[in-house]
Amino acid sequence: MSRRTPRLFAAALAVAALTLGACAEKTSHDTPATGSSADAAFPATVGRLTLEKRPEQIVSLSPTVTEMLFAIGAGKQVAAVDDQSNYPPEAPRSELSGFQPNAEAIAARGPDLVVLSNDTNKIVDQLTALKIPVLLTPAAATLDDSYRQITDLGTLTGHPSEAADVTRRMKDEIAKLTKDLPQRPEKLTYFHELGPELYTTTSKTFIGSIYALAGLENIADGADPDGKAGGYPQVSQEVIVKADPDFIFLADVQQAKQSAATVKARDGWAGLSAVKNDRVVELDDDVASRWGPRVVDLLRAIVEATAKVPA
Repeated sequence: MSRRTPRLFAAALAVAALTLGACAEKTSHDTPATGSSADAAFPATVGRLTLEKRPEQIVSLSPTVTEMLFAIGAGKQVAAVDDQSNYPPEAPRSELSGFQPNAEAIAARGPDLVVLSNDTNKIVDQLTALKIPVLLTPAAATLDDSYRQITDLGTLTGHPSEAADVTRRMKDEIAKLTKDLPQRPEKLTYFHELGPELYTTTSKTFIGSIYALAGLENIADGADPDGKAGGYPQVSQEVIVKADPDFIFLADVQQAKQSAATVKARDGWAGLSAVKNDRVVELDDDVASRWGPRVVDLLRAIVEATAKVPA
């Protein structure tokens, strides 16, 4: 999911150029209609971090966190976001980097809360030394991690009810999408492409868990047996051709300009079942690399693609 998600995910797309319907769009973007910051109590504590009052100058150095903050109605409290935070469009994007954070540049924004997903260059210690409150929200490994981070942000920003509403709607949408999946004698198989260098994900990752919800089998699960790649191994073309997946999902469409056409043009790929049956699915790179509310959109894209295959 960045990172924009895990570190190898970001590296894979960087070499190429890296970082889950309408109802889901509203879940991700719009301020929830129910709930109010009036029911929030301060001081508010999450882990070792305690805020004495509601933060009004939040700096987000994670695209996923930015999406979460706006989803729970805390957008007006966000003073600046990193250079990769491109959703929602009204997020106050800046030159600040989440990959190479600079404590002085961050401090210059006058934040009363900084949220980030990676402790690069011990930035947490640097900001703490400057008396700036910091919340570290690592890349999620499970949906429960995502729900917990949304809840924590709701607590610290004064939007607990709105955060609870977002997680409830996510759970409801996911339940609807997975309720009536067809029963198949054999699971459909897939390859999830992070970059044209053939970095991918295993089922032990957040992204892999979303495919598992849709009942799919990952052809790359044997590619990282010792876990040294963190669940984001690079595989060979031979492995993919031999596995002959039913689906190929591309998460490198925008950044690496990959498409069903470019996949078909690769040497030896035209004969793959996924290519011959028009089952190369072009995903939104951002949706496929973040673990916020739009993970529902990723699951929907997967379910809709596989639903076209007769059981």
